[in-house]
Amino acid sequence: METFTDVLLVTANVGSLFDNVGKIQSEWLQELYKTVHSYKPQFIALHFQEVGGKDYTANMDHAENFFMSIKSSDEMKEYDRFRIYVDNQFQAEDSFTALGSMYFIHRTLKNINQYDFTVKDFRTVMGQNVHLGYLDGVSTVEKEKFPKHFWPDFKWSRKGFMRTRWIIHDQGLDLVNVHLFHDASNLIACESSPSIYSANRRNALRYVINRVSGSCYTPLPFFLFGDFNFRLDTLSLVQHLSTSADVQTVTKHSSNEVEKIICEEKDNDHQVLLQIEEKLFAYLHQAVFREDNGRALLKYDKEVAVFHDVIREEDIKFPPSYPYSEDYTKPTQYMNTRCPAWCDRILMSHSAQEFIHRREGERRVVYNTMGPTVCMGDHKPVFLFFSLKTNVH
Repeated sequence: METFTDVLLVTANVGSLFDNVGKIQSEWLQELYKTVHSYKPQFIALHFQEVGGKDYTANMDHAENFFMSIKSSDEMKEYDRFRIYVDNQFQAEDSFTALGSMYFIHRTLKNINQYDFTVKDFRTVMGQNVHLGYLDGVSTVEKEKFPKHFWPDFKWSRKGFMRTRWIIHDQGLDLVNVHLFHDASNLIACESSPSIYSANRRNALRYVINRVSGSCYTPLPFFLFGDFNFRLDTLSLVQHLSTSADVQTVTKHSSNEVEKIICEEKDNDHQVLLQIEEKLFAYLHQAVFREDNGRALLKYDKEVAVFHDVIREEDIKFPPSYPYSEDYTKPTQYMNTRCPAWCDRILMSHSAQEFIHRREGERRVVYNTMGPTVCMGDHKPVFLFFSLKTNVH
């Protein structure tokens, strides 16, 4: 007999929650609980990146309190089993990823098993397990920091992936928390199409997909969700935005290195339309990224397309998820640090998409951002709600 399990997947880069502890964090949690209350899923997977924020040596205690507050909240009391994995061992530089994954099982979901990577078998999920710290000895999670040679020309950072495997009723799933490399410089991102950063992300994502699909364990349908740091094709976008502008390139006196790009309107008193520096992307008509959920710019969102042989995604109908203002009073405004982009995504294998039950009405598939009108930090969390087709004998 075919049955359906309501599933909620959430990905959130929470770095700014710990760099700005206080009201934002409280609002963030309320938006999470609102989403849970609204959809009432039986299985919840929360994938976090940048646990502890930029100053993780000072903030890791705040991060631990954050995770513990979720698990012990009244709003989550109907979820009688959970698994929590937080890589907070920043002293272990060779393996630290700052990833955190939380999984909650509702009391009405009776038949669920989790994979033990050591014994290579599934075990019934019972009780409540919390793993904070060095996760290399935890047999129910697989975690890896990307090797240093992935980005030989850039600073090695805490990027990697974390995987768990589940069987809900008779349906197996891999759930993979991913954090890929960012664009370190807007100017370098403008130099080529695709950019060198895009190529680095492509190599890392292919590596993750090969690991998940490899022969070491029986391949299962998979969901990859995290901060992929996907960016719009910056060179093509800038050419589009500046078609009717005078473009000036400013170089450093000491070298020919580009310091800034300034695009001025040809009329209108030569108003600056767009200014780009290493960490500045100031576009005069920022509303274009919000109007109609930024749909006109989706054609510049190209980084997933090269993986269409193995990966699918629900249609994007929300504005770019990054970089939002961290000013509490400006929850829908973007910062002028980076070109807004759909960094935070939920991707799936073709086989996983086949197990999503599509029906009209209340329990439809929903792919959206959390807290669109509330300050959630520089990333808006992204969620996917759906009913998973499962079989009960």
